[in-house]
Amino acid sequence: MKILVTSLAALGVPGLALAADLTVSTATGDATVPSNPGTVVALDLAAIDALDALGVELAGVPDITPPAYLQGAMEGVARVGTLFEPDYEALAVMSPDLIVAGGRSQTVVTPLSAVAPTIDMTITGEALIDEARARVATYGEIFDRADAAAELTGALDDRIAEVQEAVADKGDALILLTNGGKLSAYGAESRFGWLHAALDLPEAFPELDADTHGEAVSFEFIAEVDPDWILVIDRGAAIGQEGEAAQATLDNPLVAGTKAAQNGQILYLDSAPLYLAGGGIRSLMGTLDQIEAGFSR
Repeated sequence: MKILVTSLAALGVPGLALAADLTVSTATGDATVPSNPGTVVALDLAAIDALDALGVELAGVPDITPPAYLQGAMEGVARVGTLFEPDYEALAVMSPDLIVAGGRSQTVVTPLSAVAPTIDMTITGEALIDEARARVATYGEIFDRADAAAELTGALDDRIAEVQEAVADKGDALILLTNGGKLSAYGAESRFGWLHAALDLPEAFPELDADTHGEAVSFEFIAEVDPDWILVIDRGAAIGQEGEAAQATLDNPLVAGTKAAQNGQILYLDSAPLYLAGGGIRSLMGTLDQIEAGFSR
């Protein structure tokens, strides 16, 4: 039967053309994947963001409360484990044509590859914008949506240029992540560093460690740096964790004395897209909208 099907496909019998494999770029180099796979599982929120923006229907997603803008993309879709621990039994039953992993699921790419073709589409902080563009382009190749992918990345480039203008000559900025009552600062080479690098937004304190998880800081540090702007990401709010909110944490006399506070230039960013789906094309666009609105007030 296999020989017959192959022969008929070679003769061009309608409906029996065999899908060709593609070699595409991923976070860990080139990988071979099926062209236009039918049953697709995505275990990374940035990937779900981009795939949904391209109109790709998913068969499986992680069991997590997503950022509000991704709720529609994940509603009614089968849950196949968590971001960190896939449900291998459910995946084996589903028998997907392609699994898209990355970020928090990056460590399980190898065991996932034993279930189905799996690609690592992790997006890192240091070159986040370039990698976000590259991932969208790869999805465009895989799902025969190259034109739509080019439109998305073109719109991102246009938006970045517009926000660069909005922040130009408005002063420097300090990126803070709050986690309950704790504070971390993030520099240009961190997971949130694209806000500096892509937007040409000067760092208030350029000597911060290049660390994915930021550098622990104090209220005294913030007062000494005295930034023109403070961009705040609330980790607790992003993951739905109970505890002290970012506004309460920063309700402090030392913070209140900074130029940022005195001039009403503390921006509380929508944390879930940034923290959970960092590098997703729509996550990026939403954050850019917030930055432009804040700096244009």
